[in-house]
Amino acid sequence: MPLGRTGGHGTSRNLRAPGGRTEHGVAENRVKFLTDEPVQPGGVRDAILASWWRSRHFDVAADRIALPYMRDPDLGTPLARSAEPVLRSLTEQLDGQPISVVLTDATGMVLTRLTADADLERHLDRVHLAPGFSYAEEFVGTNGIGTALEGGRPMHVFGSEHYAERLEDLACAGVPIAHPLTGKTVGALDLTCWRKDAGPLLVTLAKTTTEQIRHALLADTSMREIELLQEYLRACHRSTGIVFALNNDVVMMNDFARAVLDPSEQDALLRQVADGSPTARTTSVTDLPSGKRARIWTQPVRSHRLFAGLVAQVKLLDTDSPRSVEPSSPGSAGGMLLPGLVGAGPLWRRVCDETRAVCADGAWLALEGEAGTGKWALLRAAHQRARPSARIAALDFADTPTGRWLDELRKPLRDPGTSVLLRHVDRLDGVHLRALASALQETRSAPGAGAGAGATDAPGWVAITFDSGAKSAELSQLVELFPRTVEVPPLRHHLEDVHLLVSFFLNRLGYGGKLSCSSEVRQLFGRASWPGNVAQVLQTLREVAKHRRNGVIGIDDVPPEILTVSRRQLSQLEAIERDAIVRGLLASKDNKAEAARALGMSRATIYRKIHEYGIVPRHTS
Repeated sequence: MPLGRTGGHGTSRNLRAPGGRTEHGVAENRVKFLTDEPVQPGGVRDAILASWWRSRHFDVAADRIALPYMRDPDLGTPLARSAEPVLRSLTEQLDGQPISVVLTDATGMVLTRLTADADLERHLDRVHLAPGFSYAEEFVGTNGIGTALEGGRPMHVFGSEHYAERLEDLACAGVPIAHPLTGKTVGALDLTCWRKDAGPLLVTLAKTTTEQIRHALLADTSMREIELLQEYLRACHRSTGIVFALNNDVVMMNDFARAVLDPSEQDALLRQVADGSPTARTTSVTDLPSGKRARIWTQPVRSHRLFAGLVAQVKLLDTDSPRSVEPSSPGSAGGMLLPGLVGAGPLWRRVCDETRAVCADGAWLALEGEAGTGKWALLRAAHQRARPSARIAALDFADTPTGRWLDELRKPLRDPGTSVLLRHVDRLDGVHLRALASALQETRSAPGAGAGAGATDAPGWVAITFDSGAKSAELSQLVELFPRTVEVPPLRHHLEDVHLLVSFFLNRLGYGGKLSCSSEVRQLFGRASWPGNVAQVLQTLREVAKHRRNGVIGIDDVPPEILTVSRRQLSQLEAIERDAIVRGLLASKDNKAEAARALGMSRATIYRKIHEYGIVPRHTS
C-alpha cells in the first residue's frame, strides 16, 4: 500500500508542504515567528499559524521536548480495546513501510504505537512519541496529535510546520476519534512517517482507520448504554422541551437544551440530575445561576436489572411570579438552607446538612476550608438551627490572644449549656496551640464528655474553624481532639451558587432592586475562579457600589482581577501588571495589538501574559 515517496529523511529545499508552500519557505517563516519578526502573509497555513500562537501562549520550548509521562497507560478502556485489532490489521497492510501508527487518549497521551521501521522507531523514541508520553499541544506545540485534538478536526502537520524543531524531520496526520453514540472526543489516531516519505494519502488513510475504530467502538458499547440511549431518544420524541441523559461515562442533551441554556445552566442542571435516585422517579425544583427556575423530572433506566443511568426532562418556570422562600426548611433548593445562608448547589447543600447534623448530634466539630469560604458564617448558622437555646462563647484568634484568655475559656468549656466557637485557630503559634489543646483535652476527660447532646452532665460543645492550607504538628494534634471534620468547599467548586450570592449580597448592602448584573457580567461571574471565595464576591460588589449605586452592572464596572481566571497566587508586582493589561484591553475594546502598543510591550509578550494571568475576553457572549 504505497502512500507516497520512499527514500531517506534528509532535508530538501524543494519539498512541498500542504497547500503548495515550500518546506524551505515554511522553515524561514517559522524562524521569523520564533524571533518575533512578521510572518510572510500566506507563507504558512492559517491553521498552523494559529497553532504556533497557541504554542507560544503555552510557553512551549521550541528547542527541546520535555513531556509529562504516565507509566503503564490504561489499555483496558473501550477505545484501546476496540482500536487494537484495527491497528494490528493496518500495520500488517502497511507491510514494513516506514509509517508509525499511534493511538492516544482524549488528552493526547500515547496509548499504543506500532512501527515496522527500526530507524523510525528509534527516532520516535528520541522525541518521546511513545506510550505514556503526552503529545498535547500545550506540551509539545504544533503536531498532528495535539493540534487535531485542539481543533477537533483532522490535521496534517508537515516538517517545519511542527513547533518543536526536533520534529521537523517528520510528517504527521492526526484525526480525532469521536464516540459513535455521544459524539464526545475519546482519543486520536495519528500516522507518522519521515517527512520525505509523506504522500497525499496519509490523511485519507488516517480518516478511514478512524472510522473503522468508531464502528468497533459502537460494537463494544455496552447494552446499558444502548438502553440509556433508547430511553433518551424516546424522551426526546415525546417532549419538545429540555432532555438530558447521563451515567458515569455518558452525558447526552438535546439540541433544545443547548439552544436555551448557557454552559453554567447546563452544568447546574446536570449536577442536579446526577443527584437523582437510581431506584425511583423524582421531581425537584432548582434555581439556575442565571436566576431562572427549573422543574426536573428524573427517571432511572435499568438494563437487565442493573442501573444504566438517568433520563431527565426539564421545564423552565416563570420567574416573574413572586415566590416565598422558607428559610427554616433545610434543603430547600435555591433558598436559605440555614439562617442567613444561600446556595442551591448539591455540594453546598451537602456541607450545610452535614454541619447541621453534627451540631445537632453534639459531637465536637472542626470546619476546614480555604480563606473566605464562609466557614464561620456556616458554623454560626448551623448552630442557630440545631442548638438555638445554647449560649455562645466565641473567640477569634485572627489577632494574637492577650491576657488570661485561656482561664476565661475554661469556664464556658465546663458549662453544658454553652457552645464554644473558636475561629482561626490556625493563626495561633505552636505554644498557644499546645495550651489550647491541653485545655480541650482536660474538658474531654471530664465526666460526661462525649455523651452527646442529650447528656445533662456533658461539658460544653466546641467547634473550631481553620484554614485548609495551614500545616503544623501542633494544629494536627489539636484537630485530632475533634471527632468530626467537615470540609467547606471553595467557591470554584460550586459556581452555580454565585448568582444567588450576588443577589443576596446586593440586598445586604442595601442595593436590592437598585442594582442588577448585565448578562455579560452574569456569565463572567459564573466562570470566574474566585480565589478569595465568597468573601471576594462580597468585596467585589462593595467595590462596584463605590461608583455605581443603581442601574445595570457592566463589564467596565467590574474590578480587573475578576476578568482573570487565576492559576496561581500572583505577587504584588504581577497583580499590578495584570490589572494594567486588563485596563489596556478594556480601553482598546480587546484589540491586543493596540493594547500592547499602549503598554509598551510586544504582541508576543501580551499574548503570553494574557495566558499566564488567565485574562478572559471582555466579550463573553
